[in-house]
Amino acid sequence: MTDAEPQRPAKPPVTPTSTAVFDCSDEEDRAAGIDAAVLALRSGRLVVLPTDTVYGVAADAFDHAAVRRLLRAKRRGRDQPPPVLVGAASTLDALATGVPTYARDMVAELWPGPLTLVCSQQPSLTWDLGDNRSTVAVRMPDHQVTIDLLTRAGPLAVSSANRTGQPPATLAAAAQEMLGDRVQVYLDGGPTRGDEVSTIIDVTGHRGRVLRQGPVSLDRLREFDGRIAAVEP
Repeated sequence: MTDAEPQRPAKPPVTPTSTAVFDCSDEEDRAAGIDAAVLALRSGRLVVLPTDTVYGVAADAFDHAAVRRLLRAKRRGRDQPPPVLVGAASTLDALATGVPTYARDMVAELWPGPLTLVCSQQPSLTWDLGDNRSTVAVRMPDHQVTIDLLTRAGPLAVSSANRTGQPPATLAAAAQEMLGDRVQVYLDGGPTRGDEVSTIIDVTGHRGRVLRQGPVSLDRLREFDGRIAAVEP
């Protein structure tokens, strides 16, 4: 007769005022963490999640109070609306309108990945991300933990998990040091692949315009449309 395998003690349930960190390298902890993150987001709370660039802090994109909570945690104003992360490229058409062909080609080749598209938003959307001038910045990250969360929770307003003016977090612990109990759930996916935030391109005008340079180079973008303008100095 062999001894029974020791059972790891279960984590206490996450309450609206508590903070929990989940190790996503452990299958059970990862599943529990995603469950807790979904509940937190549905309760209007914030979640820190890993991406293929840096860690992000997320809120339900359609919960006005939660988005305001995210901006306060970041110490950002309404003039800096957060991007929206999606779990599938097909979700783009539910959020954006008038997406040009070259941008769709980018999505087909570069998503999931470190490319954010600023598009004209669907006029029927009832969210309030800030002063976005009827545009929405959309990205599909290349990280399975976050894709799994997005699949269950839907589109999330996500900004880098740091205080404005501080370097982006490449570790969950660094995000927690900056954001603390303003966030209810931290999904620890280990170190990020790099420390560079995504490339942002505005595709709302007559030609694409790079707003922020990142891992996707201007030369790569111009493979889809040679008229794309570089970041203005």
